[in-house]
Amino acid sequence: MTQISGTEVLRYTAFSADPEGGNPAGVVLDASGLDDAAMLAVAAELGYSESAFLTGPGESDGSTGRGYTIRYFSPKAEVPFCGHATVATAIALAERNGPGDLVFTTQAGTVPVTVAQKGAELRATLTSVEPHVTDVAADDLAEALAALDWPAADLDPALPPRIAYAGARHLVLAAASRERLADLDYDFARLEALMHRLDLTTVQLVWRESPTVFHVRDPFPVGGVVEDPATGAAAAAFGAYLREQALVPDAAVLTLHQGEDMGRPGTLTVELRTGDARVRVSGTGTRIPVAE
Repeated sequence: MTQISGTEVLRYTAFSADPEGGNPAGVVLDASGLDDAAMLAVAAELGYSESAFLTGPGESDGSTGRGYTIRYFSPKAEVPFCGHATVATAIALAERNGPGDLVFTTQAGTVPVTVAQKGAELRATLTSVEPHVTDVAADDLAEALAALDWPAADLDPALPPRIAYAGARHLVLAAASRERLADLDYDFARLEALMHRLDLTTVQLVWRESPTVFHVRDPFPVGGVVEDPATGAAAAAFGAYLREQALVPDAAVLTLHQGEDMGRPGTLTVELRTGDARVRVSGTGTRIPVAE
């Protein structure tokens, strides 16, 4: 635990059991005394793509009573939902109070999380709010490709561009090759401006390795960082996108590899269930040691 702007902050990584992998998040287990400016200051000083703040009790599942209100801040702004910081917070709570069921009240809605222990590892599974998928206008798509410096011919026609939501909005763009996905050098200000106009949290760049295995990357200029190493909210949105496009069965388990091109590899598991529109995203996590 470290002190940032007078606040006790934990550091966890999500979607990896290795502190050097996955996506780091700041976790403040008691932010009840912090206002918006103070939470933003903590997130900005820490510099991770997002930090999570438990601001008070929230809804519970009626059995455990373990309900919390949670807010998420990037270094530049508040975001309505963040998957990796949810996983990090759930694992931090499980280390203190034991595994089991939690309920997080977010600005996007209620997000149940279950933490299970397997051997020495804790694994958290979040259940998204109800997702939806919409078309992207041709002019907006052209502007996104121009900001990325991606020729339209480098897109995979089998996975059409769409905007997907499962707590936050993400533009889904599919690369035709792993090489195209690996070559990410975009116009930060230009993409940021488009994302603000379309109310996007990240751009979800994907490459399909097999019917159920994908490699993904998430530029995040609106959050003040070039790229998000492992993105649970985008993973949930992407699962909804794949189902809506009939690219996977109604019931499916998908594997997303993210962070490899950043040197922070992580693995996200996405589960779709028949008869349930919500998407489940799971992964491991661990505390990041901090030198005294």
